[in-house]
Amino acid sequence: ISWISDIIVVVSPENIETMKTIIEKYGHKRVTVVEGGITRHRSIFNGLKVFAENEFSSHLVQKPEVVIIHDAVRPFVEEDIVSKVVMAAKEHGAAGAIRPLVSTVIASAADGCLDHSLERARYRASEMPQAFLFDIIYEAYQQCTDYDLDYGTECLHLALKYCKTNAKLVEGTADLWKVTYKRDLYAAESIIKDNLSQQVCVITNVKETLAQVGFLLPESLKSQIKVEAISISLSKNDSHLQNIISGQCYNFVCVNDKRWAIQETQELVDMLEKSNIPLLCPVVLILVHLDISENNSFSIGMEDLTTIKKFARETKKKNILVYALLIQYK
Repeated sequence: ISWISDIIVVVSPENIETMKTIIEKYGHKRVTVVEGGITRHRSIFNGLKVFAENEFSSHLVQKPEVVIIHDAVRPFVEEDIVSKVVMAAKEHGAAGAIRPLVSTVIASAADGCLDHSLERARYRASEMPQAFLFDIIYEAYQQCTDYDLDYGTECLHLALKYCKTNAKLVEGTADLWKVTYKRDLYAAESIIKDNLSQQVCVITNVKETLAQVGFLLPESLKSQIKVEAISISLSKNDSHLQNIISGQCYNFVCVNDKRWAIQETQELVDMLEKSNIPLLCPVVLILVHLDISENNSFSIGMEDLTTIKKFARETKKKNILVYALLIQYK
């Protein structure tokens, strides 16, 4: 999210070096790593100190007007909800995302029997992200008791308790669920894969027959997924293609009548590499050789086969998965 100026990642001491390795590997530029505390609130307080206390960081990060607090167990937060929470915090001093309760909350008595239950319609689940005017949340943490820091969980409550700031509650989206149990990791992986498979870019040469195929393929696909179709010569370094790549498209189909068009495809691979997209998830690149010659046959020479296999092996090292398809077209 481009308008977030700094990201403070609070990490348990034993995982700091791992986190630094991740930041370096994926080229994150705005991230400062901070050692966490033994509880949630102590960790958040450590993160806030980076903006205000010289001794806590090698360099002070510029203090923001609004600070967002989010947790790693909710990995699918959308920019829209972050923006809404930030704007509400700017107006009210504090704000947080909420979701309807999916189960009724009950209290048990000392004997293990039901004591009472809450009326579910009156209550909401507090979620992340939450946002605050920096001065409000920092002041609240400065006034916290040890009991708050050790046993508290709700940042919005601290702003209310110590700074008399009533938080604005913003209706969150269904994707704010927490990755809590091992089974949730599989659900998270499925969501990521599903999102990545929702868009494909079909690239064809400008020749009439190829352009026709390049039109028919998106037409047959667009009822199922989002399709971008462009007819270009890759050597022109087309700006439209650059925009598609920067929009994080992970799936490409290149239709060409040249035998595998390795040189043109290499230019696309170079563009993808420069974008750093393959660092995050594998990119799928399907090369379609459209054989439109009069005396066509399905035979593939050993030289062609060796060339495409070698190319695919090299690109796989870059997290780009290349597939080749030969089509006889009349």
